[in-house]
Amino acid sequence: MPRPTAAQIAYGSITVIFSTLAMLLLSQTSSAVGTAVIAVSGLALGLLVAMTVPQPKSRVVALSRPVERPAEEPVPAAASKTAA
Repeated sequence: MPRPTAAQIAYGSITVIFSTLAMLLLSQTSSAVGTAVIAVSGLALGLLVAMTVPQPKSRVVALSRPVERPAEEPVPAAASKTAA
């Protein structure tokens, strides 16, 4: 299983905090069971958001091969002519 990215952790954490706070304020619950249900649902929603954040595409790096150069032909040595 791949490790979560920084974006997944950030989006999931922000979702947990804000959704739990919003549900607690809107429901105005004062019981421990209601608070626990809201907390678990906030965690589930944060996990759902974190898992649906798109993963970055892995880069495919093409390996470069050395340029094939035609074999150089040896330069013939100049024949030295000696004058007699």
